[in-house]
Amino acid sequence: MRLRSCLAALALVLLGGAAHAAEECPAKSTSMDDIIAVLNAAPGCDRAMKLFEACEYGASGDVQFGEIVEKKCEADFLGHLKPPQKLSYQRELRVCDRKYRNKSGTIYISFTAFCRAEVAQRYSRRALKAGGAGR
Repeated sequence: MRLRSCLAALALVLLGGAAHAAEECPAKSTSMDDIIAVLNAAPGCDRAMKLFEACEYGASGDVQFGEIVEKKCEADFLGHLKPPQKLSYQRELRVCDRKYRNKSGTIYISFTAFCRAEVAQRYSRRALKAGGAGR
């Protein structure tokens, strides 16, 4: 009984902390154009991803937001990939595309957009770490 109480309290603390850690979307409104402007103005991949998370629709509109994040992240690495690495990157993106393809609902389109953006972010972070650059 005591263990359950402790676990319940821990869960509340963790969930409460996560809710406070979430960033508010800084766009002027929830219109797609305003969110796209904020994403385009992001100084780099990681910031663009944070903004994507903060401004997401949870629906098919996230595809456009995710594409902006992918492009920002790809700027850090795509031109430097050797052909086998580029194929590996494209393969990981295709895995994202297939992951939810048999699911119905626009939330799964959003999940795919996030998956693709996360793949691009991972490659960006690796490239920046290897190059010693920080953004």
